Amino acid sequence: MPPATATGTLFLPEDRTRSVPAVILLHGAGGVLGAREMTYGAQYAAMGVAALVIDVFGARRDRATGFVNRLIEITEAMALADAYAGLAYLAKRGDIDPARVALIGFSYGGMATTYAAHAQVAEAFAQDGHRFAAHVAYYAPCIARFADVRSTGAPILFVPGGRDAIVDPNRCAEVDGDLQAGGSVVRRIAYPNGAHQWDGFFAGERMIGRNLAPCRFQVMPNGGVVDLRTGLPMANRWLRGAVLALCVGREGYLIGRNDDVRARSNRDVAAFLNPLLFP
Repeated sequence: MPPATATGTLFLPEDRTRSVPAVILLHGAGGVLGAREMTYGAQYAAMGVAALVIDVFGARRDRATGFVNRLIEITEAMALADAYAGLAYLAKRGDIDPARVALIGFSYGGMATTYAAHAQVAEAFAQDGHRFAAHVAYYAPCIARFADVRSTGAPILFVPGGRDAIVDPNRCAEVDGDLQAGGSVVRRIAYPNGAHQWDGFFAGERMIGRNLAPCRFQVMPNGGVVDLRTGLPMANRWLRGAVLALCVGREGYLIGRNDDVRARSNRDVAAFLNPLLFP
């Protein structure tokens, strides 16, 4: 993985007379959205929680700019590297408590957030010993399972939409079971009326393509990724592109803003995080 300098935007609470908790936000395949990551960042800061919005794509504009090329060139491993680099950065600040930092991801970033809860990932990307106190994955596809199911032990909340075809409930149940077997408490709250990206800027629903739900990957103990459908390893950008092209579903999925679902997810995420960030 080529070296890169992680970039992001930090939202800080006004009152930092004591060290405060924090969240790190990982964007989806569309990049950082003003209606989503930046809005949540400001809201967390207003509630006394520092928020670091990581821009995984922005740090690698020289690698890819188009939507498809970004997904091929800029991998989940790069997002994980940035997330753990962000945790290390927050840990060095005197105004943030490194033991109370949660990782929150949306869609593509939600997949990375899920992977970050696995022990082998934390051991690879956070050799300083810091770990996230909790993980929250918004409408994250469940396409990869780990051969090594050990988790970091941090609790995990999944919040998918019931009408989001990119989230396969059966595959997600398998992922949930792996994480529970690995040592994490897992909770999944589905919103029956929710499509994909209910907290984005698209008013009304529309169908988009590139549905990853049919993809089936296995992460090996050495960090390698194998496509279970073809047996191909995702060893380089060419194989990654080929595997994704072969597994992506022809049918799309619904995307659209839903303020009612957003309000409900806000309450559920707050109920999950509050006792962890403000014990």
